[in-house]
Amino acid sequence: MAARDFRTRLIRRASKVGVFLPDDLAGRLVSYYELLSRWNRKINLTALDNPDEAIDRLLLEPVLAARHFPAPDVSIMDIGSGGGSPAIPMKLAVPSSPLTMVEVKARKSAFLREAVRSLGLEKTTVETTRYEELLARPELHEAFSLLSLRAVRVEVRTLLTLQAFVKPGGVVFLFRGPSGPDSPDLVPPLRWVGTFSLVESLQSRLTVLQKIR
Repeated sequence: MAARDFRTRLIRRASKVGVFLPDDLAGRLVSYYELLSRWNRKINLTALDNPDEAIDRLLLEPVLAARHFPAPDVSIMDIGSGGGSPAIPMKLAVPSSPLTMVEVKARKSAFLREAVRSLGLEKTTVETTRYEELLARPELHEAFSLLSLRAVRVEVRTLLTLQAFVKPGGVVFLFRGPSGPDSPDLVPPLRWVGTFSLVESLQSRLTVLQKIR
């Protein structure tokens, strides 16, 4: 699909979910998607079979989620970044937010670094490691205002580990599908803030947790 045609399609899909895309943001989302498509032919980064669904899930869900940022320039850690969504579209929507993407697979990390270079993303780093191994770095403890991950199901033990990276008062974004309760099982220091609809056609949801001060 030509870039101009894809841009028109993106803007039309955004309008359907109530998102106005400024020209600069629309252009950068198109550039990210084109790069993702090219690399996806060589390595399996994500599913792009249905263009409309891919636009909604990979590009518009993160832009919608950025509306729930607790501040305009939060520091973000994204876990299991894979093909870069939701992390990169959120960064494009709020460019002032520093971003750290964590991806254990070297080839996917290579794509993420190329995306950072190609899109000119400032204050953005890629860690090629398991997130558990980052616990050995004291400078990352309680270093982020927002931690995000896209997951079908997140265990209490996983959330307890991940909260170590979140500042007191910071938040965790869980990108979820239609299944499962609105509020996941939690223990302190995390509390449930709310679960919000993202893209109605996908029945996707954003669950927001907060680390108690």
